[in-house]
Amino acid sequence: MSDSDETLLARMLKGDEDAFTTLYRRRQGPVYRFALHMTRSVAVAEDVTQDVFLMLLESGRRFDSSRGTLLSFLYGIARNHILRRIEKDAREQPAEPAEIEDCIGSDGVVDPMNDLTRREAIETVRRAIVSLPPIYREVVVLCDLEDASYEDASAALDCPMGTVRSRLSRARAMLAAKLEKKARLVKKTARIAYE
Repeated sequence: MSDSDETLLARMLKGDEDAFTTLYRRRQGPVYRFALHMTRSVAVAEDVTQDVFLMLLESGRRFDSSRGTLLSFLYGIARNHILRRIEKDAREQPAEPAEIEDCIGSDGVVDPMNDLTRREAIETVRRAIVSLPPIYREVVVLCDLEDASYEDASAALDCPMGTVRSRLSRARAMLAAKLEKKARLVKKTARIAYE
Protein backbone atom coordinates (compact mmCIF):
# COMPACT_ATOMS: atom_id res chain seq x y z
CA MET A 1 0.00 0.00 0.00
CA SER A 2 1.41 3.38 -0.95
CA ASP A 3 1.68 6.29 1.45
CA SER A 4 -0.93 9.05 1.36
CA ASP A 5 -0.01 12.48 0.03
CA GLU A 6 -0.13 13.82 3.58
CA THR A 7 2.26 11.13 4.84
CA LEU A 8 4.66 11.83 1.99
CA LEU A 9 4.47 15.56 2.72
CA ALA A 10 5.26 14.99 6.40
CA ARG A 11 8.24 12.82 5.46
CA MET A 12 9.35 15.37 2.85
CA LEU A 13 9.23 18.17 5.42
CA LYS A 14 11.57 16.10 7.60
CA GLY A 15 14.09 15.95 4.73
CA ASP A 16 13.10 12.67 3.03
CA GLU A 17 14.06 13.22 -0.62
CA ASP A 18 12.43 9.95 -1.73
CA ALA A 19 9.11 11.15 -0.30
CA PHE A 20 9.40 14.37 -2.32
CA THR A 21 10.24 12.40 -5.48
CA THR A 22 7.25 10.11 -4.98
CA LEU A 23 4.94 13.05 -4.31
CA TYR A 24 6.28 14.91 -7.34
CA ARG A 25 5.78 11.91 -9.63
CA ARG A 26 2.28 11.39 -8.28
CA ARG A 27 1.02 14.99 -8.53
CA GLN A 28 3.15 16.65 -11.19
CA GLY A 29 0.88 15.49 -14.06
CA PRO A 30 -2.37 17.02 -12.79
CA VAL A 31 -0.63 20.30 -11.87
CA TYR A 32 1.04 20.47 -15.29
CA ARG A 33 -2.23 19.73 -17.15
CA PHE A 34 -4.06 22.38 -15.12
CA ALA A 35 -1.41 24.96 -16.00
CA LEU A 36 -1.38 23.89 -19.66
CA HIS A 37 -5.15 24.13 -20.00
CA MET A 38 -5.17 27.50 -18.30
CA THR A 39 -2.34 29.03 -20.37
CA ARG A 40 -2.08 26.90 -23.55
CA SER A 41 1.68 27.23 -23.22
CA VAL A 42 3.95 24.25 -22.63
CA ALA A 43 6.74 26.52 -21.41
CA VAL A 44 4.50 28.33 -18.91
CA ALA A 45 2.99 25.03 -17.72
CA GLU A 46 6.47 23.63 -17.12
CA ASP A 47 7.52 26.79 -15.25
CA VAL A 48 4.38 26.82 -13.12
CA THR A 49 4.75 23.13 -12.27
CA GLN A 50 8.35 23.67 -11.20
CA ASP A 51 7.36 26.74 -9.16
CA VAL A 52 4.54 24.83 -7.44
CA PHE A 53 6.85 22.09 -6.22
CA LEU A 54 9.55 24.56 -5.20
CA MET A 55 6.89 26.40 -3.21
CA LEU A 56 5.83 23.10 -1.65
CA LEU A 57 9.42 22.54 -0.51
CA GLU A 58 9.58 26.04 0.96
CA SER A 59 6.05 26.39 2.34
CA GLY A 60 4.68 22.88 2.67
CA ARG A 61 4.00 23.48 6.35
CA ARG A 62 1.19 25.85 5.31
CA PHE A 63 -0.84 22.87 4.06
CA ASP A 64 -3.93 22.34 6.23
CA SER A 65 -5.71 19.03 5.63
CA SER A 66 -8.89 20.42 7.19
CA ARG A 67 -9.21 22.80 4.21
CA GLY A 68 -8.83 20.17 1.48
CA THR A 69 -6.54 17.63 -0.11
CA LEU A 70 -2.89 18.17 -0.89
CA LEU A 71 -3.77 18.16 -4.60
CA SER A 72 -6.23 21.03 -4.09
CA PHE A 73 -3.46 22.86 -2.17
CA LEU A 74 -1.13 22.35 -5.15
CA TYR A 75 -3.84 23.54 -7.56
CA GLY A 76 -4.23 26.65 -5.41
CA ILE A 77 -0.52 27.41 -5.60
CA ALA A 78 -0.58 26.80 -9.37
CA ARG A 79 -3.63 29.03 -9.73
CA ASN A 80 -1.87 31.93 -8.02
CA HIS A 81 1.17 31.58 -10.29
CA ILE A 82 -1.02 31.26 -13.39
CA LEU A 83 -3.17 34.28 -12.58
CA ARG A 84 -0.08 36.42 -12.03
CA ARG A 85 1.30 35.16 -15.35
CA ILE A 86 -1.98 35.79 -17.20
CA GLU A 87 -2.12 39.30 -15.82
CA LYS A 88 1.51 39.92 -16.81
CA ASP A 89 1.05 38.49 -20.31
CA ALA A 90 -2.46 39.87 -20.90
CA ARG A 91 -1.50 41.62 -24.12
CA GLU A 92 0.28 38.65 -25.68
CA GLN A 93 -1.40 36.03 -27.84
CA PRO A 94 -1.64 32.52 -26.37
CA ALA A 95 1.04 30.09 -27.49
CA GLU A 96 0.34 27.19 -29.79
CA PRO A 97 -1.29 24.24 -28.06
CA ALA A 98 0.63 21.12 -27.21
CA GLU A 99 0.60 18.48 -29.91
CA ILE A 100 -2.36 16.11 -29.92
CA GLU A 101 -1.82 12.42 -30.54
CA ASP A 102 -2.80 11.06 -33.94
CA CYS A 103 -6.30 9.72 -34.26
CA ILE A 104 -6.05 6.01 -34.98
CA GLY A 105 -9.08 4.01 -36.08
CA SER A 106 -10.23 0.80 -34.41
CA ASP A 107 -8.40 -1.15 -37.10
CA GLY A 108 -5.10 0.50 -36.08
CA VAL A 109 -4.92 2.58 -39.28
CA VAL A 110 -4.60 6.35 -39.14
CA ASP A 111 -7.60 8.00 -40.78
CA PRO A 112 -6.34 11.40 -42.00
CA MET A 113 -9.82 12.91 -42.38
CA ASN A 114 -10.95 11.69 -38.96
CA ASP A 115 -7.66 12.89 -37.50
CA LEU A 116 -8.07 16.33 -39.04
CA THR A 117 -11.67 16.62 -37.90
CA ARG A 118 -10.77 15.50 -34.38
CA ARG A 119 -7.84 17.92 -34.18
CA GLU A 120 -10.00 20.80 -35.38
CA ALA A 121 -12.74 19.97 -32.86
CA ILE A 122 -10.25 19.70 -29.99
CA GLU A 123 -8.56 22.95 -30.99
CA THR A 124 -11.94 24.71 -31.21
CA VAL A 125 -12.84 23.57 -27.68
CA ARG A 126 -9.38 24.52 -26.37
CA ARG A 127 -9.65 27.99 -27.86
CA ALA A 128 -13.13 28.41 -26.42
CA ILE A 129 -11.89 27.37 -22.97
CA VAL A 130 -8.83 29.63 -23.04
CA SER A 131 -11.02 32.56 -24.18
CA LEU A 132 -13.07 32.34 -20.98
CA PRO A 133 -12.25 34.81 -18.22
CA PRO A 134 -9.83 33.13 -15.77
CA ILE A 135 -12.42 32.69 -12.98
CA TYR A 136 -14.56 30.61 -15.33
CA ARG A 137 -11.67 28.91 -17.12
CA GLU A 138 -10.20 27.57 -13.90
CA VAL A 139 -13.43 25.84 -12.79
CA VAL A 140 -13.85 24.20 -16.21
CA VAL A 141 -10.25 23.00 -16.19
CA LEU A 142 -10.43 21.69 -12.63
CA CYS A 143 -13.91 20.14 -12.66
CA ASP A 144 -14.41 19.11 -16.28
CA LEU A 145 -10.90 18.43 -17.55
CA GLU A 146 -9.11 17.33 -14.36
CA ASP A 147 -12.17 15.71 -12.73
CA ALA A 148 -11.61 17.53 -9.44
CA SER A 149 -14.50 17.30 -7.02
CA TYR A 150 -16.40 20.45 -6.12
CA GLU A 151 -14.81 20.21 -2.69
CA ASP A 152 -11.28 20.09 -4.11
CA ALA A 153 -12.03 22.90 -6.57
CA SER A 154 -13.47 24.96 -3.73
CA ALA A 155 -10.30 24.46 -1.69
CA ALA A 156 -8.01 25.15 -4.65
CA LEU A 157 -9.86 28.32 -5.63
CA ASP A 158 -10.42 29.44 -2.04
CA CYS A 159 -14.14 30.03 -2.54
CA PRO A 160 -17.37 28.39 -1.36
CA MET A 161 -18.58 25.23 -3.10
CA GLY A 162 -21.73 27.06 -4.23
CA THR A 163 -19.52 29.59 -6.01
CA VAL A 164 -17.69 26.77 -7.80
CA ARG A 165 -21.02 25.32 -8.94
CA SER A 166 -22.39 28.65 -10.15
CA ARG A 167 -19.15 29.56 -11.95
CA LEU A 168 -19.07 26.14 -13.59
CA SER A 169 -22.67 26.48 -14.72
CA ARG A 170 -21.97 29.94 -16.14
CA ALA A 171 -18.74 28.76 -17.78
CA ARG A 172 -20.48 25.82 -19.46
CA ALA A 173 -23.17 28.16 -20.78
CA MET A 174 -20.50 30.53 -22.10
CA LEU A 175 -18.68 27.62 -23.77
CA ALA A 176 -21.87 26.32 -25.34
CA ALA A 177 -22.62 29.78 -26.75
CA LYS A 178 -19.08 30.15 -28.12
CA LEU A 179 -19.12 26.70 -29.71
CA GLU A 180 -22.59 27.24 -31.19
CA LYS A 181 -21.46 30.55 -32.67
CA LYS A 182 -18.38 28.83 -34.14
CA ALA A 183 -20.54 26.04 -35.62
CA ARG A 184 -22.87 28.59 -37.26
CA LEU A 185 -19.86 30.42 -38.72
CA VAL A 186 -18.42 27.17 -40.11
CA LYS A 187 -21.76 26.27 -41.73
CA LYS A 188 -22.09 29.74 -43.23
CA THR A 189 -18.53 29.62 -44.58
CA ALA A 190 -19.11 26.17 -46.07
CA ARG A 191 -22.36 27.32 -47.71
CA ILE A 192 -20.61 30.35 -49.25
CA ALA A 193 -17.71 28.19 -50.47
CA TYR A 194 -20.06 25.83 -52.32
CA GLU A 195 -22.24 28.53 -53.91
